[in-house]
Amino acid sequence: MNRLLTALFLACAGLTACSPSAHLGRTAKSLVNDPALRNAHVGISIYDPATGAYRYNYQGDKFFVPASNTKLATCYAALKHLGDSLPALRYAYEGDSAIDIFPTGDPTFLHSAFTWQPVLRFLQGTKATIYLSESHWQDEPLGPGWSWNDYQNAFMSERNAFPVYENLARFSFDTLQKGSVKALQARPSYFSQMGDTLFFRSADFSIGRALGSNSFYFDKGTSFLRAEIPFRTNNDSTAAAILRREWGINIVRRDRARPRGALALIRSQPTDSMLKRMMHNSNNFLAEQSLLMVSNEMLGVMNEDRVIDSVLRTDLADLPQKPRWADGSGLSRYNLFTPQDMVSILDHMRRDFGLDRIKSILPTGNTGTLYSYYRNEQGRLWAKTGSLSGVVSISGFAYDKKGRLLLFSVLVNNHQGLASDVRRAVERFIESML
Repeated sequence: MNRLLTALFLACAGLTACSPSAHLGRTAKSLVNDPALRNAHVGISIYDPATGAYRYNYQGDKFFVPASNTKLATCYAALKHLGDSLPALRYAYEGDSAIDIFPTGDPTFLHSAFTWQPVLRFLQGTKATIYLSESHWQDEPLGPGWSWNDYQNAFMSERNAFPVYENLARFSFDTLQKGSVKALQARPSYFSQMGDTLFFRSADFSIGRALGSNSFYFDKGTSFLRAEIPFRTNNDSTAAAILRREWGINIVRRDRARPRGALALIRSQPTDSMLKRMMHNSNNFLAEQSLLMVSNEMLGVMNEDRVIDSVLRTDLADLPQKPRWADGSGLSRYNLFTPQDMVSILDHMRRDFGLDRIKSILPTGNTGTLYSYYRNEQGRLWAKTGSLSGVVSISGFAYDKKGRLLLFSVLVNNHQGLASDVRRAVERFIESML
């Protein structure tokens, strides 16, 4: 009898030692103790939707700065509220001679990646005087907690109701003229100095923008080829000026409340095409404008604080821990989510919209922001990455070797090593769980 009990005990101990949780515990310990993560804070959650149980948790209920993993919450809200195609412009005629337009925040307007531009065709085709109203705009150009001294970086375009050209001024040397003379091009041409092309003997300078205006200047630099610098939106007056200069469309700004009756609506791109670009490139501008568009559809105004509060009270009311959600992109360090929150958002996406649709939006191994990572997991793993100084995050879906779907989130804060070393260490851990 004693021998039988001993044998049973040893068998159970062997099963426990070989269980998925025990294996994950050992590999997670290796991740936490990796030299690249020494002294860092790490949170891990791995969830099995088939059983409705977590396969592993390590500080899964603790709050972390998620960086661009915040875009998962934004993507969910956009899928929930923007429809199959983006609401691009609402308008109402005043007789035959005037038309009031109410922009929706559509970030694809005059975006270089989207050639079909129904709003542009509409504005070019109308003979009525066009009055632009932004009375529904109730937010700020820059988000809460953004680093103000990044204002010249392309990843921090200003937010507004009527974005054009991604709210970026682009400068480049595109043409060679007579040997060493080079032509500086500006797109949109509205930002060309004195309205004409400038010519230079060398490219040993850089271009910058003054903090409070659209005054661009030359500075000392080396090997200048191109630059992308956010421009000041100035309550959409810049957009109106650009449309006059580039397309001959005369728009007069006139804030007024929306008419009580129904407004006509123009739709633009398929929503998923915009979201795919947002998630594959981790595009902050698309994310911020997406959340503002959701606000406009849900509340009739563009205000990120209000729409975040609404989504957390309704669509995402059942998150395991209530996050501090500050912006649409994850640029803000005010954002705080737990790994379990991220897994819950992923599960909402899977259940509400179907995994096939989510797979078409998120990058898989060796694509998008996962380029050169998870090469062996292409077609088996789809995820959103995130990074800020001292922050590396990844959350997504993956199939293990037995074909079982897992939802996972790994959030790393306050690391002092190279971000690439941290990403590789996390990659080794995730691949070990599959």
